Amino acid sequence: MNPTAAPLGRRERNKLEKRERILAAASDLFAERGVDEVTTQEIAERADIGSGTLFLYAKSKGELLLMVQNAHYADALERGIAQADGSPDTLEAVLAIVRPVVACNRLQVDNGRTYLREMAFGDPTEPHHAAALAISARTEEAIAAVLARSSPADAAARARVVSAVMFLAMAGATDPSRTTDEVVEDIRRQLEVIVRS
Repeated sequence: MNPTAAPLGRRERNKLEKRERILAAASDLFAERGVDEVTTQEIAERADIGSGTLFLYAKSKGELLLMVQNAHYADALERGIAQADGSPDTLEAVLAIVRPVVACNRLQVDNGRTYLREMAFGDPTEPHHAAALAISARTEEAIAAVLARSSPADAAARARVVSAVMFLAMAGATDPSRTTDEVVEDIRRQLEVIVRS
């Protein structure tokens, strides 16, 4: 007999519904105008909540961006991992993981760069920041698993290098006209040194 989860109470359902409204409002506004051009008051108004309530879910606009982007990045990572599973070539499998993450970062270039900055320099005690770091760690683990297929020695250390290359390529790609393919090709050229050696 499978145990079933107890249904959520009214209070928990209300909290979850408010969180979803905040997530949708912030996601829409950030996509429309960019994180720097949106105020927390506008997000609260679109989510139909008070600004005080908003800060119960995220203490700053940076945390709101982390909350929004974490969901997108986690989905992109899972798609990449699934695509990597079908690739026998090590470099192509690593790039299969990298490509959807880069594409997610390039949807709104300024938001992507701000997300990376918040991830690197934000408050690690904030829950959305901790979630971003967990996604980053999961990315490195997935890359290490791919690298270990052909050469298990130092796979985790090499995955850390791959992650750094990806991070710097995304952070440095400030030109919004650069395509995902161009950024990934830049990453490919750097990774060929690491993966093929």
